[in-house]
Amino acid sequence: MSNIPFIPFEAGEKLLDWIGLTDALAAGHKLARAEIGDTFLYRDPDTLLSRAAWIDGMGMAVKSATVFPNNTKQGKPNINGGVSLYSDADGTLEAIIDFHLVTKWKTAGDSLLAARRLARPDASKILLVGAGAVAQSLHEAYSAVFPNASFTIWSRTRASAETLAATLPNVSVADDLETAIKSADIIGSATMATDPVIKGAWLQPGQHLDLIGAYRPDMREVDDEALQRARLFVDSVDTTIGHIGELKIPLEAGAISREDIIADFYNLDAFKRTSADEITICKNGGGAHLDLMTSKYILDQWRKVT
Repeated sequence: MSNIPFIPFEAGEKLLDWIGLTDALAAGHKLARAEIGDTFLYRDPDTLLSRAAWIDGMGMAVKSATVFPNNTKQGKPNINGGVSLYSDADGTLEAIIDFHLVTKWKTAGDSLLAARRLARPDASKILLVGAGAVAQSLHEAYSAVFPNASFTIWSRTRASAETLAATLPNVSVADDLETAIKSADIIGSATMATDPVIKGAWLQPGQHLDLIGAYRPDMREVDDEALQRARLFVDSVDTTIGHIGELKIPLEAGAISREDIIADFYNLDAFKRTSADEITICKNGGGAHLDLMTSKYILDQWRKVT
């Protein structure tokens, strides 16, 4: 066990870069489609969630998270965990990586991979919808590809948007979401909304939207009109279409069809704009295979300096 590295958040993050990660994610999707599986264990109000993935040619990962809501009362984080990474060659344990490190880079890197291919290269105005930890990660990620872009943050609670904006460079706070949407080139939405907060009527030609927040069958961030006006992509067909309300609800209602979803990351060649004026949307559904690809990238960077 002494030879198996534990990669903590701060030490690991110093070795990573967003463009390198998205290149690694693209390379991972050229391998065989991952086998994935989730398990949940409960002890009210606590949860143990494990997400496993196996990619032939890359290896295996199990990302386990403990969710203890009452930890907040004790001044402790309510989500903890780690990622165990295993060798594809012999199944031996290769590394244990901090849960928060993998989650941060996987979540924002997932959306950045889509934006690198679908957003206009001259995009200069980026709107972050939501002011949580994911929005902060998106600011870092988008800045790596669009270094001259200006950012605007909108949140239902202006105070939370102001708090985040104060910690980031070149960021302003929006009061009106409709106005902010209409003036943005790229929109990264990471809210906990169950009812759409972004209306299709507000969208403008040439925009790209990354939808990150919705993860349950009852959650949506955009309305039917937004989906109908855009060319639609997903990171993973397996983790989005039948599971997340963003697509599940309009598919079941007939507002969109399965054929409207052009591709997922296993067909990255299809992730391209066909005109400067088209609107593109990519739904980020996550998945353990992305945790595996991200963890492998982290371990590869770690090995270069140890």
